[in-house]
Formats: sequence, structure tokens, C-alpha cells
Amino acid sequence: MNDVKVLIVEDERIVAMDLRDRLEDLGYTVTGMAVSGDKAIDLAKETVPNIVLMDIHLKGEMDGIEAAGLIHSLLFIPIIYVTAYADDKTLERAKETEPFGYIVKPFQERELHAAIAMALHKHQKEVESRKYQEKLERLVEDRTKELEEVKLELVKFEEMAQKHRITGDIDHTKSEVR
Repeated sequence: MNDVKVLIVEDERIVAMDLRDRLEDLGYTVTGMAVSGDKAIDLAKETVPNIVLMDIHLKGEMDGIEAAGLIHSLLFIPIIYVTAYADDKTLERAKETEPFGYIVKPFQERELHAAIAMALHKHQKEVESRKYQEKLERLVEDRTKELEEVKLELVKFEEMAQKHRITGDIDHTKSEVR
């Protein structure tokens, strides 16, 4: 587990430090801690963590939901929200970013560990699925090119056959005239 790198995005320093300590006790490596969405994006690009634990209300213009959406879309890093907010409006906004988990504060270490384990497993399956899909798309493209080449050969063959029929008909007519 010590090869799992985690980025913490939390605007309350004491909460972030407690979360860091819990993660390290569980054997995770904390790659950094950010208090704002902009800093979270920069740290995610810089440290490329395996997972991001994201609070929703952050310092600065960008909230955690917006930052999570950008991190996930740009870097395809799984996000788990760790927040005190669970109202319907917040949940609906969070869903749009396709999070890999949502933990409501306060929480127990075992909940955190289970959420991370499940998110990493789901992410791995998605990566495998994407690779398989890309492979299938390449195979379809290759097969389509092959079929297009065969079609061109058939068109050429038909043109030659048509010329031969026309030429053969003319030659046949000439022989009858003689």
C-alpha cells in the first residue's frame, strides 16, 4: 500500500494535517496538501498522485467540485470527496465530476481506507477498459482500411472486366463482319 500516493485538498490546516497523519498510519504516501483548487491542480500535475481526497469548500475562487472536475478530466486521477456537505444540491454538482467516492465528515479510518481501496480498484478497471476499447477501435480502423482497399481492388477488377466485355464484343463483331 505504501506505493499509493495521495493528494489532500483541504482548506482547514488542522483537518488536513489530521488526514495526512491518518493516511500515513494506514501506509499511504501523501504527495502534498493544497488549500485551494488552483493549488490542487498544480500539485496534481506536479506529483501525479494515484488518488485525490478533495474537500468541497476551499479557499479561493474555485471550489473543490470544479477543481475535481478539472483534475479528473485533465489527468484521469480518481477523486474522493471528503466533506461535511451532503445536501442534495452539492451531491448533484459533485456527481457531474464522476467521483470515485464521497465521504461525509466526520469519518473513521476504516471508512477512509475502504473508500480509497474501492476507488483505486474501480479506477484500475476503468483504465483496463479504456485500453481494451482503444485496442478495439484500432482493430476496427485497421479492418476498415483493409476493406476499403479490397473495395478499390474490386472496382478496378470490375472496370477491367467491363473493358474486356466491350473489347471482346467489338472483337467478336469484327470477326463476324469478315
